[in-house]
Amino acid sequence: MRQLIYLASVRRDLLDILSYVAEESGSVAVAQGFVAQLRYRCRALASKPGTLGRARPELHPEVRSVTHKGYVIFFRYVEDRLEVVNILEGHRDIDSYFSNSAEAES
Repeated sequence: MRQLIYLASVRRDLLDILSYVAEESGSVAVAQGFVAQLRYRCRALASKPGTLGRARPELHPEVRSVTHKGYVIFFRYVEDRLEVVNILEGHRDIDSYFSNSAEAES
């Protein structure tokens, strides 16, 4: 199993997702459950051998992505680690986000 690392940008993303889902659903418990599903998906990615997800060279040479219920998990493989770079709502202008994001470059 690879070591799973969440960049600081992901911590912000998860808080934003938690707030949004809690507001839309009217339930903090539902929001916490959804964030837990996203984190579980990240752990599952780290636990599997091989290279997973779709390559996203248009965003950054090393970035890959998978989807989860309307959200896109962006990650990269670095040595024996899987680094989650961002988790974004799928309807966002992702190209623009990455071109303006210093986190994606670090």
